[in-house]
Amino acid sequence: MEQRERTSSRKLDHLRICLERNIERGDPGFGDVRLVHNALPECDLEFIDTRIEFLGHSFAAPLFIAAMTGGHPETTEVNRRLARAAEFAGIGIGVGSQRAALEKPDLADTYSVVREAAPRAFIAANIGAVQLRDYGLEWANRAVEMIDADAIAVHLNFLQEALQPEGDHDARGCLPAIEELCRESRIPVIVKETGSGISAATARVCWAAGASAIDIGGWGGTNWAAVEGLRRANTNSPQGEGRTPLSLLFEDWGIPTVVSLCEVAGTGGPVIATGGIRNGLDMAKAVCLGADLCGVALPFLAPAMQGEDDVSAIIAAFVEELRIAMFLSGARNLKALNERQPYITGTTRQMLQSMEENNGY
Repeated sequence: MEQRERTSSRKLDHLRICLERNIERGDPGFGDVRLVHNALPECDLEFIDTRIEFLGHSFAAPLFIAAMTGGHPETTEVNRRLARAAEFAGIGIGVGSQRAALEKPDLADTYSVVREAAPRAFIAANIGAVQLRDYGLEWANRAVEMIDADAIAVHLNFLQEALQPEGDHDARGCLPAIEELCRESRIPVIVKETGSGISAATARVCWAAGASAIDIGGWGGTNWAAVEGLRRANTNSPQGEGRTPLSLLFEDWGIPTVVSLCEVAGTGGPVIATGGIRNGLDMAKAVCLGADLCGVALPFLAPAMQGEDDVSAIIAAFVEELRIAMFLSGARNLKALNERQPYITGTTRQMLQSMEENNGY
């Protein structure tokens, strides 16, 4: 099988595994965060304002449909439904890695359908750091043009690559490639992890490279070590069987989402908190801790297989839960929510204290 056929086939494998198997692992840390209840909120729930500006674009809520799919004909309708729902709700959306269509242009419509369905929405293109290094600005520009993107995300997925026999195992030269893209790109560049988190030190490197935003992609939630282990095994085997010891070992690798968010927030520009956000209360906690947007993927996948209305219903539920959390915190808008100081307990508190004791973050 040629490389371009393998890439497309892998996209479909990932989609099916995420739909059919339990691939969530770990604790992102939201259970260790408790918002302070305001018994006299002095605001009206009906007028809670969830709007936010991000990279020059207006969002009706701080919700971003995180990069999920594309690159196989069977993914086209999924992306169409996600995009239509995002357009209707006034939120943003990111496409999955566009490598498949960059290698095989006849797959471009599996991504371009997003812009067709959401002509006014904020849409982020997506290219891997290794592909950016190997193919340069040409591929980045093609990815942007393919979907008329408002920003381009450069994803860092080296845990996943390390566990793939066919993965890209050489990470050298990616930082200079990101620096060049940040210098030359006409649209904002988002540096994005895919499930292992970003530390304060790495965030500062990204800001210095010229990144416009960082998506922390923390540990807890969809686990790509688990996905790759299941892909290498027989995906029809009973749950838990067949995963290689290597993938099982590294299911526990990464910085939990809340810890990563606390490290990265305040180090530079805007932050997207992605990784294990499963409801509007998690979103409220993330905003309180410094997130500008909250990236959510897996909760939208099964609804997207059913229809646009199902996706819209999940979006509406997330936003309503966020609004209630804001109301009970006495926060009329997201700025006020961000100014609240939450309680942080448990393992998350211990990890943050450990970072402070070791020269801070």
